[in-house]
Amino acid sequence: MAEQEHEHEHKQGQGQSTDVAAQRERLMEGFTAFGGRYTEFSRRFAAWLGLYSTDATALLEITAAEERGTPLSPARLSKRIQLSSGATTALLNRLEGAGHIVRTREHADRRVVTLRSSTDIQERADAFFQPLAGRLDALMSEYPPELLQQFETLVTRLCSAMDAQLAEPDPDPDPDPDPDPTKEA
Repeated sequence: MAEQEHEHEHKQGQGQSTDVAAQRERLMEGFTAFGGRYTEFSRRFAAWLGLYSTDATALLEITAAEERGTPLSPARLSKRIQLSSGATTALLNRLEGAGHIVRTREHADRRVVTLRSSTDIQERADAFFQPLAGRLDALMSEYPPELLQQFETLVTRLCSAMDAQLAEPDPDPDPDPDPDPTKEA
């Protein structure tokens, strides 16, 4: 009888593990789809402004950082959008030349450059994204604040788990741990 209970508990534990894995897969698929749609909005925003998509992505990063109260330096922007410093400089020159951003020296160390978006571009971004924001706000208002807070916490923790894994070395691309020494390379 005790063996049957243990076996039932073991199977139940395996079922929960399978359920978590299946739910993880569904959530990741949902996040991937959401990310794809976010990318499409970024692409359309770029076309609407007449910019390259990378330039619009950078512009969105700059405005979002400002809204969070943590404006970006060119180096931090470069890391966020995964461009070399030279490519980021060229991008920033285009955005500054178009009047979309300004580079300021606000830090006590005058060598530190801070990126700021222009008032005009903030207004244009608001005009473009406001309809989406309205839809998302209406949808989210259907859920209790506690559930949204739990989801926010889950997303933050999922990002932390991904960051931790990204900090690890990549696995060996050769899965054969014991190559056959008789084979010639």
